[in-house]
Amino acid sequence: MGAGNDSGSSAANAADAAEELSNATTLDVFARVGFAVLGLIHVLIGAIAVRIALGGYGEADPAGAVEVLASRPVLGPLLMWTCFAGCLGLALWQLSEASLRARHLPRKEQISKGISSGSLSVTYALFAFMFARFAFGDESDSGESTKDFTIAMLQHPLGVPFLVAVGGTVIGIGIYFVVKALRRQFKDELDFGDSKRGRLLRGLGVVGHIAKGVALFLVGLLIIIAAVTHQPRQSTGLDGSLKALPEQPFGIVALLTIAVGLMCYGVFAIIRARYGRM
Repeated sequence: MGAGNDSGSSAANAADAAEELSNATTLDVFARVGFAVLGLIHVLIGAIAVRIALGGYGEADPAGAVEVLASRPVLGPLLMWTCFAGCLGLALWQLSEASLRARHLPRKEQISKGISSGSLSVTYALFAFMFARFAFGDESDSGESTKDFTIAMLQHPLGVPFLVAVGGTVIGIGIYFVVKALRRQFKDELDFGDSKRGRLLRGLGVVGHIAKGVALFLVGLLIIIAAVTHQPRQSTGLDGSLKALPEQPFGIVALLTIAVGLMCYGVFAIIRARYGRM
């Protein structure tokens, strides 16, 4: 019995020490850089989408936005490694939110926090990996990567249900962002206040979260359509989803609306990077 108690106590002490380490200012600084990086990426995706809506060209997805940054003369590699460090720091911060800090919450909230922050940790780690690839000069079309992944999965016996599950998950995340916007659940991330600036921030948060939610919904929908119809070319990621909009009635207006919304989300994330609660 005593040995068990000692073991439990040691584990608790180790968790406490790890949590104290995760509360270090250094990790917060890297996480804030990560939020700023993600904000910049969303602004660039929105700007590229606007250009596409007006008849221009570009890849309106994270890889396309990162390519814009990586192509900067001289500063490109430095930007890539800085963004890598920020996204990796943000991934670790979210991981600590999902595990170390969540253990103090009630059981139900622990599960919810573990799912939300845990999934975000994986997402930000993938962003960090993408920046590292670009830093080493490995540039690839994310739309083609999505199609290649879909083709590979459709060749597997369980590929269709897996892709439907992935698409459903992405749709679910999109719905979460819309609900978060409508319920103003992002207010805990920033101290808005009742000032004119506070109202502006709330507006950015609402518009931005809804636009991001709609974009994710479209991506998830195309994944499901590709799986059900066995047409992997339908699964083209965010860029393909946005480029498909102009073919629909009022598609240009819809594309411009989502593009502006994504830029609003980006500005909101950048402001959160500076003033948000950590």
